[in-house]
Amino acid sequence: MKLLLTIVSAVALSVVVASAQTSSTNTTTTTSDTAAEGANTTTTTSTTDGLGTITEFTPGSTLVLNTGSGEPVHYKLAKNVTYVNAKGKTITAERIRKDRKVRVHNTKEGNDMVVDKVTIVRD
Repeated sequence: MKLLLTIVSAVALSVVVASAQTSSTNTTTTTSDTAAEGANTTTTTSTTDGLGTITEFTPGSTLVLNTGSGEPVHYKLAKNVTYVNAKGKTITAERIRKDRKVRVHNTKEGNDMVVDKVTIVRD
């Protein structure tokens, strides 16, 4: 009986952990030559897709998501953010509301996570 309970608990825990994954990271490295100086410049950009529920939203400024990890995640919005509904159509920022589940695409710039795309996700 204890063995069965242990197996059921382990399976339930693994399902919870697997479904709690809320982001993925892609890193792109580009190298360019500066002809005038003859030097190479390497720029590394880290982009992340995050998933969560909006707890605060100020169009043109900030977005705060509850990702289920305990701490809210704070994002800055880029100057030209694209907002997309669940059907894939571009919408205006006014359609984004608190308590909606969204996926955000952001780039790390210094200490800030800057969002350039917000997509509404169906529950």
